Formats: sequence, structure tokens, C-alpha cells
Amino acid sequence: MKIQIQRIIFLAVFFWAVVAIAVAQETLWVTSAEADLKAGRSVSSDTVAELQRGTQLSVEAYESRWYRVSTEDGKTGWVYRGRVSETRPEISEGEKKDEGGGIGGLLGGLGGSSVETDAADSARSIRGLSPEAKAYAEKTGTPKQSRDALDQVLSLSISENAIESFLEKGHVGKYAE
Repeated sequence: MKIQIQRIIFLAVFFWAVVAIAVAQETLWVTSAEADLKAGRSVSSDTVAELQRGTQLSVEAYESRWYRVSTEDGKTGWVYRGRVSETRPEISEGEKKDEGGGIGGLLGGLGGSSVETDAADSARSIRGLSPEAKAYAEKTGTPKQSRDALDQVLSLSISENAIESFLEKGHVGKYAE
């Protein structure tokens, strides 16, 4: 009788431990300036909602580079892995909703990548080389022609639509098959 009670207690504890593990869901945060919550695992599927940077998500499943998630307000759908992270992004008080992640958030949240950029990096690239970079280039003897060519490239402005088109045509990121 005592052994049966111990077995029942053990099974009950084991059962509740399994249930607790199953119920515990992985949490992710949106790290891009915006991320689309899609109805299906495809860029072409309907957008359920636009998620802002810092939005907390509960993971329900993962399949082919897409997470099935639910938001705190009950919306459910699929989000591309390059738009989210296991680490909550730091959001300053003065940060605008459309900043963070650089280039419209296309680079800041790349999963498995160390590529990070922010609005300051983007602005710096528009101005050309920083004073420190110019001093280094002069010190190391980088020809003025090369510095001028780099300044010209850094001053180019590329629209967000052009970047999206490039990613789509190259099957990069969320467009990868």
C-alpha cells in the first residue's frame, strides 16, 4: 500500500512536470522596425497585423524559417525568423517607431547574423566617412581617389522598395525558398 501511494505521488509529480514544460512557451521579441504577422508561411500571404519593434510574441511552432506566434492581444500568425530574437531589444524613451534596425529594420533583426545598424549608422553613411575614418585613411596612405569614390558610394540613397526588390529577386531572407 505504501509503495502504491509513492508511485501515485511520483506519477502525479511527473505528470505535472510534463504539463508545465509543455505549457511553457518560448518567448520572442520583434527586433525590426516593423514585422508583418502573416496568415501563412509566405511573404505573399495576407498580413494579419503589423508588429512594432519590441512586441513580445509567444511561439507556438517553427517551420521553414517561420515562427507561428501569438501576440499578447491574441492575434495569431506567422513571422519570419529574421524579424525576431530571443533577446528583448533595448528601446530608448525617445526612439521613434520607425527607427532601429537600420534600413527600415531589414538588417537589425537578422537571425544568426552579427549585422547590426541603427539610425546613427545610417546617417553617418549618408555623410560619408567619419572624421576618424578619414584620418586613418590619410595616415595609412589610402589614395584620395579611393576615399572620394567611397564617399560617393556611401552618399547613394537606396529606397526601402529597392532593397525589398533586391532581397526578393535574390531569394534572400524572408524571400528564401
